[in-house]
Amino acid sequence: MGKRTAIIDIGSNSARLVLFQNTSQFGFHLICEQKSRVRIGEGAYAHQGKLQKIGMERAFRALESFVQTIEEFKVTKVIAVATSALRDAPNKKLFIDRIADELGLHIDIIHGKEEALYGAIAANNLLPITEGITIDIGGGSSDMALIKEGKIIETFSLDLGTVRLKELFFDKQAEISAVKTYITTILQGLPKSFHAPTAIGIGGTTRTLAKAIIQKEHYPLNKLHAFCYDIQIQDPYFQEIIHAKTSHLKTLHIKANRHDTIREGTLIFSEILNHIGAKQVMTSGVGVREGVYLRHKLRNPPYALPENNNPSARSIRDRFDILSMPHGNKKEIAQTLYTLFSTKLDRSNKYSSLFQTLVALSDIGKVLTVYHKDRHASYIAMQELNYGFTHEEMVLVSLLLYSKPKRGYHKALYQQYKMLLPPKNTVKWLAFLYSLTLILHQNSSNAKYRFDLQKGTLSIASDKTLYLATEAIEELKKPEKLKIELSQQKG
Repeated sequence: MGKRTAIIDIGSNSARLVLFQNTSQFGFHLICEQKSRVRIGEGAYAHQGKLQKIGMERAFRALESFVQTIEEFKVTKVIAVATSALRDAPNKKLFIDRIADELGLHIDIIHGKEEALYGAIAANNLLPITEGITIDIGGGSSDMALIKEGKIIETFSLDLGTVRLKELFFDKQAEISAVKTYITTILQGLPKSFHAPTAIGIGGTTRTLAKAIIQKEHYPLNKLHAFCYDIQIQDPYFQEIIHAKTSHLKTLHIKANRHDTIREGTLIFSEILNHIGAKQVMTSGVGVREGVYLRHKLRNPPYALPENNNPSARSIRDRFDILSMPHGNKKEIAQTLYTLFSTKLDRSNKYSSLFQTLVALSDIGKVLTVYHKDRHASYIAMQELNYGFTHEEMVLVSLLLYSKPKRGYHKALYQQYKMLLPPKNTVKWLAFLYSLTLILHQNSSNAKYRFDLQKGTLSIASDKTLYLATEAIEELKKPEKLKIELSQQKG
């Protein structure tokens, strides 16, 4: 794929443009996002699916602006897809031909199961999941995919969308019970295999609900991607939204630009969750657009990134590790120390992989300046460490990057995110091991170290001088009483 790739997604409600920048083979990040609520499907479902003039004109103007942005960013590859509103429209050729003739843009109309596949590719690669059912509620359809053991097993599309429901029922003041009956009938067509404890919410409706829950629950991390919540706890809130008057939605933390279809979307989402037996929702900040990008990037089924190639961690290093210094013995030191002190971490390998990610990102703060490099690194990780990590993992890495040898972990940051972090003693040990790893690596990146832990004494032997490390280790904050002995061994 080109270094910069543009994806355009034309849905029933919104048209979106995203630009991805490749930083390396498996590293990439978002550099631009534009959105317009074109409502191309407005009035269509009341006219046998036929696109109306006003919706088509809004969509044309939005796409015209997108093409302008693409040219300004010198994008090398453009992929445009359209979903249910165009898919269902008998007069879609009129619109598509105009876009091709006047804007030079080819639009690929994707069917529902393909739309579901794109959402699943994005979720499967960019969320910390191996099992679950993706649910992408659009204006005209709800597209779903079943994921098991990290593989996309099955996809399905329901003719069930927010705009469709609005025009068929809500605009006509229909009883909620009648709408539920309609939804239930459609859900009967969903394969019985679609049953899982975790639902993965994709699209505008589920993100709007997640934003509102974050706000009302005073959740400490303002980040949608990988945000999880318990369905049983939030169901009364969903019911309140479904039955609320438009004027009351603001008090329920729903933004004004979502008032027109949030009740319909929440009702669809609630009924699907109940039907598939889900217990929790994980919100996805990625969807069709990222799925389209990844499918073209990865080219062949199963459209999966290689194991241990996290795109966020890779992209952060590509962009912010400006020193590009060889990591030398850093990884080996980190792994050896982690294993030695595993008893202090509940004899668990729970943090082993995360600890390696932490160590790999240790130099990113220097992109701004070596002064306050720990603070800079922490901020970068908090903002950019998105794909494939839980909120707990994102926060823990950010906290530990802010550690200092003399101080240990940053106490104010720990208090701010305490509900997402492991016990304080675990954090103390991880901060200590992280600082000790960096001290030894900075002393010599090609030294061969030998470690031994016996009766409260850590012995460190090196084939290089340990002169610079000695003073730093003497001042190192330890989680508990621990003696550290250093020695240089020739040969």
